[in-house]
Amino acid sequence: MGGSFLTLPQTTPKRVFPWDTTTGVIGLSHFERQVAFYRRRQRLLQQAYKECGRITSIFAKTFYLGTLFLPKRKRDAIWAVYVWCRRTDDLVDGPRVRQRDASLRQKLSEWESRLEQVWAGYPQDALDLALADTVRNYPGLRIDPFRDMIQGMLMDVDRARYETFDELYLYCYRVAGTVGLMALPILGVDPERCKSEAEAVESALALGIALQLTNILRDVGEDALRGRVYLPQEEMRYFGYTEDELFASVVNDRYQELIKFQIARVRAYYRTAECGIAKLHPSARLPIRASLDMYRQILDAIEENDFDNFHRRAYVSKLKKALTLPVSCLRVQETEGTWLGRLWGPFDRGFIQRPNV
Repeated sequence: MGGSFLTLPQTTPKRVFPWDTTTGVIGLSHFERQVAFYRRRQRLLQQAYKECGRITSIFAKTFYLGTLFLPKRKRDAIWAVYVWCRRTDDLVDGPRVRQRDASLRQKLSEWESRLEQVWAGYPQDALDLALADTVRNYPGLRIDPFRDMIQGMLMDVDRARYETFDELYLYCYRVAGTVGLMALPILGVDPERCKSEAEAVESALALGIALQLTNILRDVGEDALRGRVYLPQEEMRYFGYTEDELFASVVNDRYQELIKFQIARVRAYYRTAECGIAKLHPSARLPIRASLDMYRQILDAIEENDFDNFHRRAYVSKLKKALTLPVSCLRVQETEGTWLGRLWGPFDRGFIQRPNV
């Protein structure tokens, strides 16, 4: 199709208004074509955003619940970004990928070119259309984090081990920390508490890193079945736990200590992320707070499973997620300094025993 869904065809004739008596019916016809074009575009956008929401609800249930508290415009935009990230990940880890080889590099290169077309306002399908509209609506959204995520997928093509945590951190930044950078211009910051988005970047990055490290700990067994080990090699050696034991799904004292160490580090990233919630625009605080509170419960579930993430999947029930929402609301109230928040704060910190978060 020659032309963009987001712009009028390049062969637009001279503007003629329907009340221009010198052109009569021709002018009216052109005006109606313009109206029809914009109406069709809006229908396509509505359908595209709806599909983005449906995909998000299937593949990221906890994240999806958090987004429901956003205003519609921001919610649609976050869904569009998530779906692009999901499609990018599926190029490497999707069900149709039989093996990781050089052909994936070509696919990722083509995907990056397609991303540039989206940024230019020329989407190739309905899901691209939603992202292109988001890019237009949020000028602060930069293409760099999207490109960095593609580089993260290339790391998955090239390697299946990470020697140090620094190496793993780079991977986590590219595949998940970037999501925080993508979301921040959409969520916005509170100008009374934050002079610019730059002040909230550290916390946004920390949340993305925390979520990815949580995924890694939850999926150790699944990744091992695919021959992949994301636990840093030097840390495995430090705790005396071998790859042979990992591939045999051995849960012993050494493995438990290794995972305890990993969980403590992830919780530190969650705490850094918490510090940035107050800097966010008020409309974004509850969605992020709720997503953070619900997602880090996966760490509690790993502990409750005696650190066995080979045979028992760390799972947070719908009921537990639902019960978390009122607590998240109260924590936001505390952040905002309301009277209810001031009452809740000491109770939350001292009178009830909170998990080690």
